[in-house]
Amino acid sequence: MVKIFDVAQIKKIDRCTVVNQGVTSVDLMERASLAVSEKLIRVLDINQPVLVFAGMGNNGGDALAVARILLSKHYKLDVYIVAPDDRFSDDCRENKERLERLTNVSIIKEKKDIPHIYPDCIVIDGLFGSGLNRPLDGVFLNVVEAINSSNNKVYSIDMPSGLFVEDNLNNNQEGIIRAEKVFTFQSPKLSLLLPDSGDYCKKMIVLDIGLCDKCINEEHTDLYFTEKADVATLPLSRGAFSHKGTYGKALIIAGSYGKIGAAVLSARACLRTGVGLLIMHVPRCGVDILQTAVPEAMVDADEFSENVSRVELDVNSFALGIGPGIGTGDKAKDLLHDLFDRYHKPMVIDADALNLIAEDDVLRSKIPPKSILTPHPVELDRLSGAVSKNGYERLKRARDFARSHDVYIILKGAYTAVVTPEGKVFFNSTGNPGMATGGSGDVLTGMITSLLAQGYFPQNAAILGVYLHGLSGDLAAKSKSQQGMLPTDMIEYIGKAYRALK
Repeated sequence: MVKIFDVAQIKKIDRCTVVNQGVTSVDLMERASLAVSEKLIRVLDINQPVLVFAGMGNNGGDALAVARILLSKHYKLDVYIVAPDDRFSDDCRENKERLERLTNVSIIKEKKDIPHIYPDCIVIDGLFGSGLNRPLDGVFLNVVEAINSSNNKVYSIDMPSGLFVEDNLNNNQEGIIRAEKVFTFQSPKLSLLLPDSGDYCKKMIVLDIGLCDKCINEEHTDLYFTEKADVATLPLSRGAFSHKGTYGKALIIAGSYGKIGAAVLSARACLRTGVGLLIMHVPRCGVDILQTAVPEAMVDADEFSENVSRVELDVNSFALGIGPGIGTGDKAKDLLHDLFDRYHKPMVIDADALNLIAEDDVLRSKIPPKSILTPHPVELDRLSGAVSKNGYERLKRARDFARSHDVYIILKGAYTAVVTPEGKVFFNSTGNPGMATGGSGDVLTGMITSLLAQGYFPQNAAILGVYLHGLSGDLAAKSKSQQGMLPTDMIEYIGKAYRALK
């Protein structure tokens, strides 16, 4: 797992790398700048003019080194250093002097010095990196506003200038660069993974700059970024003499009149993810639909025609998922109370079941330990009892809820976060905006219920399920486009997602 660090840890690891690897800090800056330049060369047109804006600190030094490297490759560059005074860091000053041997560098001291940004220019942003701890003001704010108002494509080095690494609640939103791509160093920064940063970082690219592994391993964190290598070892192997009983039994309770589609999606996803046997408990109005749309699943009919109310089966012989499309009426609430009293294993809880829990303190206190809850941000706010001011606060509330209720929280979003009962967070690296459509969550519920049935521990089921869910969406988007993709397309690519992990 890739560790995610705070500002103090980032600085410590940089210092530790300099000592342990026997390099200078300016050499480390050169290494980082070469990594950025290699990526930029792949996306820049050599005939397109480039404007580089550098600050006076080490992020500015990175930008000046990048400018020098691009100049050596014959790119057309104009370089501006925003320096209302001459307080350059040592490494920034060194790279300024190196660059000035090759080209002229313009200094911006006040607003009138800011150049006109022509529409055909690419902007490279190196004003501030991960060390920033207060909102931008003065000429720095003026430069950011000029860059943003130009609507030109911007590539930021390490961080979009003006964005804090963690909590941006008290930041000036107008003083943050809106970047097309952010080339960040060694590991993701927390704020880049939170939804509030969507306007400032359309795409994050993590560059390995060879920081000391020993230093990284010694630093403790509860935040991680999950990549393919971390997940590839999780799928359980299948034996030659295995049978359907080997891969478990799942029971999914889903659907109400007009929402049987949620049950269909959950059922198909559960089966595609590899469960041995699936029973769907649905209202009677959904029986014919399920038997026709998902013939591989068995159907247990509720006594009521339009809503689920009670399950007579021995629920403890199944892995259980509940919530998609069940509604929030009294029958569904009574069913949930009954299940929480009878069921003694972790279950998957989604959608309407989450909303019922949010409204009922008794239900909230009876959630089976180690269950997996899959809220989107609004559902998480309901569960926690307060509307979060930003993504950082919402993540904190998710961690608090997971600890206090001994459950796993899957906080859905662009980098879906799996939060453990110990407060650890695993951000997911797969998925795309094409998945932002009704039914995607029903698919995830079916997939994770399937993994629990197959014998995966809840944490592995959550991490693997979220990764496969996003990867299925990525594969479907390549085939269908993000705009044209449906949750049913994602289900069809679950098998290929498994294969892609091998």
